[in-house]
Amino acid sequence: MIQIFTDLRVWQSAHEVVLNIYKITKQFPKDEMFGLSSQMRRAAVSMTSNIAEGFSRYSYKEKAQFYYIAHGSMTELQNQLIIARDVSYIDNDEYNNLFEKLVSVHKLLNAFIKKTKSF
Repeated sequence: MIQIFTDLRVWQSAHEVVLNIYKITKQFPKDEMFGLSSQMRRAAVSMTSNIAEGFSRYSYKEKAQFYYIAHGSMTELQNQLIIARDVSYIDNDEYNNLFEKLVSVHKLLNAFIKKTKSF
């Protein structure tokens, strides 16, 4: 039974992405600390934060709005992963692994939004 936002499978999967993003951005050049590294971390954290905040809202319309914001942050992170790969901050294996995880979270979030809107 789902009692708190951490019980949500979509939040759990997104949280795994956050942890991976923190791990790989530690390896970025130090001059990226306030650039791409920071942006990627903020976008990743925004995904889980908006899922959590949406969970606590009372109206389904309001819940869905926060889930849509999480969706936007996820798309932003996908773009930033492409940039990180293209400037050789991450290799193709790291990129593919993280991108696949984001696609999985994307599918979960879309299903979650659809279910929320049906109430």
